Amino acid sequence: MLSVASSLSEDFVFQGYDADGEFAAFYRDTWPRLFRTTYAVAGQRSLAEDALQSAFAKAYGQWERVRAAEHPEAYVRRMAVNEVLSTFRRPWFKAERSGDPPDSRHSVSHEGATVDREALWRAVCALPPRQRAVVVLRYYEDLSEAEIAAVLGCSKGTVKSQASDALRRLRVSDPELGPLGGTS
Repeated sequence: MLSVASSLSEDFVFQGYDADGEFAAFYRDTWPRLFRTTYAVAGQRSLAEDALQSAFAKAYGQWERVRAAEHPEAYVRRMAVNEVLSTFRRPWFKAERSGDPPDSRHSVSHEGATVDREALWRAVCALPPRQRAVVVLRYYEDLSEAEIAAVLGCSKGTVKSQASDALRRLRVSDPELGPLGGTS
């Protein structure tokens, strides 16, 4: 197996570029941005790391296809988000989850803006996975509805309805949040 892998790497270098070096640079440049997005969709650091690691491993295995894409980072972002969403659908994930997260309202911050951000983040994390993905991609990553639809593999109408449902749910979920921007 080692000889096949080394001859494969030699072929990539022989073709005029170093695929391993190019992928390493891509990984190094995109990991921080993609981790923030994946973490925001997953709501858990360990799940985000696992999903992103899996997406990068798959991207490495298909590097020729990924690098040929118009936007390789968007390609890997979609892979990572899909990995998170598929994890939420697995039966073992549902069985291993504990009940409600501990109530963190007992720790009081003296900065009003920080409390609002913390309350909003708790509310976003409580959303169903697809709604959370839409909110994160729209309001944290500033993607358009068409871009979100491409990442999630759904229609723009689905993105709009998921966003509307998520904003409605956020408005009623926590009185600390106050009025949220936009209308449903």
